[in-house]
Amino acid sequence: MDDEKPKHERRQRYKGTHPKSFQEKYKELSPEQYAADVAKVLEQGRTPAGMHRSICVDEILHYLNPQPGEIGFDATLGYGGHSLALLKKIQPGGLLYAGDVDPIELPKTKARLALQGFGEDKIVIQKMNFSTLDHLVFTSGPLNFVLADLGVSSMQIDNPERGFSFKVDGPLDLRLNPKSGKSAADLLKQISQERLEQLLIENSDEPYASQIAESISILNRRGKYLKSTSELQNCIREALLFLQSNVRAEQTKKACQRCFQALRIAVNDEFGVLEKFLDKLPDALASGGRVAILSFHSGEDRRVKKSFQALFRAGIYASIAAEPIRASEAESHANPRARSAKLRWAVKV
Repeated sequence: MDDEKPKHERRQRYKGTHPKSFQEKYKELSPEQYAADVAKVLEQGRTPAGMHRSICVDEILHYLNPQPGEIGFDATLGYGGHSLALLKKIQPGGLLYAGDVDPIELPKTKARLALQGFGEDKIVIQKMNFSTLDHLVFTSGPLNFVLADLGVSSMQIDNPERGFSFKVDGPLDLRLNPKSGKSAADLLKQISQERLEQLLIENSDEPYASQIAESISILNRRGKYLKSTSELQNCIREALLFLQSNVRAEQTKKACQRCFQALRIAVNDEFGVLEKFLDKLPDALASGGRVAILSFHSGEDRRVKKSFQALFRAGIYASIAAEPIRASEAESHANPRARSAKLRWAVKV
């Protein structure tokens, strides 16, 4: 019969008390509906699935010092935590521009901020790479402050479909924008052994770059191209079998972390994008404008440090951070992903 009610389908439930699958964590993925469950996960020092915990928020607010009526730019919107904190400081009358390259998370964050009262009259969100900062300034005018959080968001890392982590199996992708450019699988299929070794050293200081590059190249010559995160992890494990058994497991884990980082940097041209952004920053800032950049590994921090120091010596920046600011002990304990963060700031003349 046409008026029959559709059969009710029960929602997928947790398997046991501690579900491991990203898709099974429906309570964590619905923080508005299951606030108590999300709070419990946060109290345990973990980041709920599909969520991101913004790092060094208080420190960023201190050095950017956003004021009511000012115009700013959050170069890496992500989950929107930093933007939300900045928006509260620049009202009334302020306007925040925000950008991100991720077409999957961007609309979610836009809707999340709108529900909290920050619509298009207070925040202008664009899908953009922050290396095109100069294009934004044509619309925004000189900026009073700029923030760039260079880390990958937790909701990207935790989702196995994005391929950012070797902890669960997924496609070997690693693109911040999965609709643009080559995936990590495509890169590994085409790269030479010599260039791959160089890439692993340049992007993550990988001490076993030679052995890992050789192992991947052998598979390529056999036509056994790596397509998943687990396949790459297994390849790295095989490459490091020469290590003594008492250190092999820990060294393999660290090598996997470094290799995934190196490939992510290469796939998204992260160093090239950052260098363009740093070059364009001075012209984007108003007189007295402030910038804060949060980095998570030495390659990023080194580039930020050198740029700030060079522009300070040139008289373009009036002051810069003498040393990187680190997350507090309390924050690092509550959110382990904050431990590697380094914050640097600068103020334009």
